[in-house]
Amino acid sequence: MNSAALFLKPSVKTGKTNVSDRLLEQTINALIHQEGLPETYAQTVEQTILPLADHILALHDTEKRPVVAGIHGAQGTGKSTLTLFLREILSLYRNRPTASFSLDDIYLTRAERQDLAERVHPLFKTRGVPGTHDVVLGQRVLGQLRSAGPCDTTRIPSFDKSRDDRVPTGDWPAFPGRAEIILIEGWCLDALPEDEGALRSPINRLEAEEDPKGTWRTYVNEQLKGGYREFFGQIDCLVMLKAPSMECVLEWRCLQEQKLARKTHDAPEGGEPGTCAQGLRIMNDDEVARFVMHYERVTRACLAEMPGRADVLINVAEDHSLGLPQFRAD
Repeated sequence: MNSAALFLKPSVKTGKTNVSDRLLEQTINALIHQEGLPETYAQTVEQTILPLADHILALHDTEKRPVVAGIHGAQGTGKSTLTLFLREILSLYRNRPTASFSLDDIYLTRAERQDLAERVHPLFKTRGVPGTHDVVLGQRVLGQLRSAGPCDTTRIPSFDKSRDDRVPTGDWPAFPGRAEIILIEGWCLDALPEDEGALRSPINRLEAEEDPKGTWRTYVNEQLKGGYREFFGQIDCLVMLKAPSMECVLEWRCLQEQKLARKTHDAPEGGEPGTCAQGLRIMNDDEVARFVMHYERVTRACLAEMPGRADVLINVAEDHSLGLPQFRAD
């Protein structure tokens, strides 16, 4: 079946599809092509993403105010792709101005993380865990998006991973007017702090060898009790993309790095070993395993407890396909 047919539903009165449906189908197909997704993703849009978009729309219309939808998911679950499709559908075809940003966009600057690593623990050189984001900045952006007037613009933060630093403020994208729906995505979005007793024993080699006293993991946990909890408290609808397991997350991350290595095997001679033509360092499987260990504790905790409280649960299969959305009854 052509993917177009999934979206073109004839009117009961005329038996013809309307212009809006055709434009929606064109937009979906363009996004699928842009993101390098298989044509079968059109079925995912129809069965998973459109119902989710309408769920968020209904929440907005019930609350009669700007609402924040949080997209949580471990690495490789498709958070960014889901957020992109939701934003375009809600903005263009549900007529609700929709802004989006990632927790990645509000990372501390490289200098700020270097200072944190020197003051608290060297493991904070690696961005990603709670404590390496500027949640005050995130709060400010949320406030501006929700309260902006028709002639106002809000600069939305951006982070350049190739430079490992925040993009200069003047280059941040600008969102015009008030956002009726705000989408925030992130791997540790709405994570809860653990009981202190759970922090005593390391859960992997990184914690055992590089954080034997628990200083790093305790600081991460304290962050989840403080500013992060206030920031996450702004979420009106929590959507969880649930990975099958932590082991699957590691496998996905290894495959991602291997694909990147294949794409960039023609790095110029004389470059640093493992560095691709674009200047990004390619990790081997052992390095990926160590990298993922930074996120393992929080990821495992979320996989265990978040499905029971998420407003919408979407299971992600081992082949990255998304299941049907499960909406929690009030």
